[in-house]
Amino acid sequence: MISADQAPTIDARLTEMIGAFNDEVLWAWILIPLLVGVSLYITIKTGLVQFRMFPEMFRVLRSDPEIAPDGKKAVSSLQAFFISAAARIGTGNIIGVSIAISLGGPGAVFWMWVMALVVCAASFVEATLAQLYKVRHHAGYRGGPAYYIERGLGQRWLAIMFAVVLLITFPMVFNAVQSNTITNTLANSAGELGFESDLMFSAAIGVLLVTLTGLVIFGGVRRIAHTAQALIPAFASLYVVIGLIVMAMNWELVPGMFMSIIENAFGLGEFAAAALGVVIIQGVRRGMFSNEAGLGSAPNAAASASVTHPVKQGLVQSLGVYLDTLVVCSVTAFIVLLGQQGIADGALEGDLTQMALMSLLGPWALHLMTLIIFLVAFTSVLGNYYYGESNIEYLGARGKVLFGYKVVFLVATFLGCLGSIDLIWTLADTTMGLMALLNLIAIAPLTVVACRLLKDYNEQRSQGIDPVFTRDRLPDVRGVECWAPEEEMKVRDREATKT
Repeated sequence: MISADQAPTIDARLTEMIGAFNDEVLWAWILIPLLVGVSLYITIKTGLVQFRMFPEMFRVLRSDPEIAPDGKKAVSSLQAFFISAAARIGTGNIIGVSIAISLGGPGAVFWMWVMALVVCAASFVEATLAQLYKVRHHAGYRGGPAYYIERGLGQRWLAIMFAVVLLITFPMVFNAVQSNTITNTLANSAGELGFESDLMFSAAIGVLLVTLTGLVIFGGVRRIAHTAQALIPAFASLYVVIGLIVMAMNWELVPGMFMSIIENAFGLGEFAAAALGVVIIQGVRRGMFSNEAGLGSAPNAAASASVTHPVKQGLVQSLGVYLDTLVVCSVTAFIVLLGQQGIADGALEGDLTQMALMSLLGPWALHLMTLIIFLVAFTSVLGNYYYGESNIEYLGARGKVLFGYKVVFLVATFLGCLGSIDLIWTLADTTMGLMALLNLIAIAPLTVVACRLLKDYNEQRSQGIDPVFTRDRLPDVRGVECWAPEEEMKVRDREATKT
């Protein structure tokens, strides 16, 4: 039997073993080369779609949804964007970025930016494919990598493997990361106010979080979408404003901060010169955890949208990568670097952003940051749930099994409040890596189909019409369930009525 004093040692050893595998094998030699290679291939194949069609990303956000089979409005393009943003804009943007800087130095931020620009193309393809191969659902649509792997590649065994890995990654491991972060940040605020945070405190937070989450997820995808749509713009805007205030108050330090990011990114700084590979790995890894491009998670939300052409949602999801990494993650990086709290000391400091903001604005900022992190992590919990629901339904779960999934999800949410942050983050790196590996293997050969859809979209736009896709436009592509030809006339009539 393991004694209580042995448990931390075993936990630390397990974290070290898994971490070594992540750093030295999975990410360094497999995932980063594959992610970069596939993303560059897609970037070239699509003609720099993530740059060339940037203005179009904003235009297509205004698409109106159709009426779902249950008589209510289906999920709109904007709502699907917020569902994926709920999972994207989470602890990866705040805690993940601070850990990347703590382990990889300021240069890790540069590589997060670079990778966001490159992997945005992968996000476009996976979301477009999710739309093409989606299936009908009583509340609208379902889809994602498991669906396009089976229907596009004809490899059901690989689709099942992906669905299983996603169920481990998001509803279990990533969900534990979010709830663990909520507990730690609330504990910091409680400590500042003079309250003791012990196991009972963590358990109470777990019960509260489970209650709030249950009230939303038992309301279905629409309640998740409406909750995300209500919360994300509010806290994202607040966070960006805080970042601008911090930069304005410390304007004389900003040039030096940017110089530090560039110097360390290329091994010119003292820390980065000793371990340039660590800088790149941390930047890419935390960037993927944050923006999820190429990971295969966001396509599950993208497929739920009711749009007239698959490319529309591909563009919308690409915009999400920009918002996530170039805006929200950058705010965190600026706060941490200007706060100069424990930078590059090799420790997994989950509360680094809180401490940095408190040093910049005073003790009251700790509680403001706690509120923001709570909202960010809570919406991520909702997004994680939806990803799992989509894939467990792909595996055939209905009724009692689906109810059981909800219960297991809530249990994982509670247990995450009691776990070790080091081990949870290390496990997240591993499962995320395996999930990305399966997805990248799938989207590489299917990029050709996405490019044909992009060509069809641009041809219709050049004719001055709002693009509408039907499956007879690509008659040789099999496995497409939706997009029936008769739907085009309905869409055209609806648009004509509006005008």
